[in-house]
Amino acid sequence: MSSVRPREERTAAGVVTMTLAVAFFTCIDSSAKWLSLAGMPVLQIVFCRYAGHFAYALALYLPQEGRGVFRSNAPGKQFLRSFFLLGSTVCNFAALKFLPITVTTTIAFAGPIAVTLLAIPILGEKVGLRRILAVCVGFFGVLVVVQPWGVEFHPAMFLSLCTLLIASLYFIMTRMLAGVETNATQQVWSSGLATLVLFPLAARVWVWPETGLEWGVMLAIGAFGALGHIAATTAHRWADASILAPMIYSQIFFASLSGILIFGTWPTIWTLTGGLIIIASGLYIWQRERAKTRQRRRAALEVLESLSERD
Repeated sequence: MSSVRPREERTAAGVVTMTLAVAFFTCIDSSAKWLSLAGMPVLQIVFCRYAGHFAYALALYLPQEGRGVFRSNAPGKQFLRSFFLLGSTVCNFAALKFLPITVTTTIAFAGPIAVTLLAIPILGEKVGLRRILAVCVGFFGVLVVVQPWGVEFHPAMFLSLCTLLIASLYFIMTRMLAGVETNATQQVWSSGLATLVLFPLAARVWVWPETGLEWGVMLAIGAFGALGHIAATTAHRWADASILAPMIYSQIFFASLSGILIFGTWPTIWTLTGGLIIIASGLYIWQRERAKTRQRRRAALEVLESLSERD
């Protein structure tokens, strides 16, 4: 069994790896929406996504790690992380059946905002007035996209909001487990638990694919899940969550491209406007995090320098 790799300061590599993970996440959403429109039940799609992820993770890590890959150093946190990932996937796939991929993606852009709020009670972080105002602005951007007052509103948007909240908890747990668990253990646990839970449910509604393309997409969605989350977990070991969070915004490009080329849908003016508001809010929060980190580092260096001068 290999040892747990410690956190590393490889910010540039972390950012690139997280962007790659976001591209794979878009492939997951696109595959799920396509299969749903083809008539496959949501529970079956979710099961295929995790069963494929589990199979790829075992094929990759079991020869290297042996049975130790199943041994967790923090089983309670690992269970919560796996549960949050499963819950966010179910809500997201259900929403994708009714909503354009650009809408679900734009709502997900409020992730850094949700992480900021959740970090207060969970991680004990202190949030100043400016960041609170930025969160309020970002929430307004979500309202612009959702339009609870307009004809464009669809009840499935509540599922996207649930996805946003639960996925934010997943990323917080991922950061908490960085340096505590191996990437292998995290992948096997998150995909394995979901596969076990979903198997009896998916078996009741199972519909066999009718074409080779449906078979291909059904098998590929698991590979996209494995590659995406392996990349995301690695990125969170290389860089802080606050630095990686804005990388989710690259998904607007991937989602728009997918919507146009695969589904023939273009983002609406409300989606674009709300997305810009959310992105501006998230980038401000990110900038504040970076500034505070630099201040803490300067303060620590000043303390070390003063101590060395005394010696």
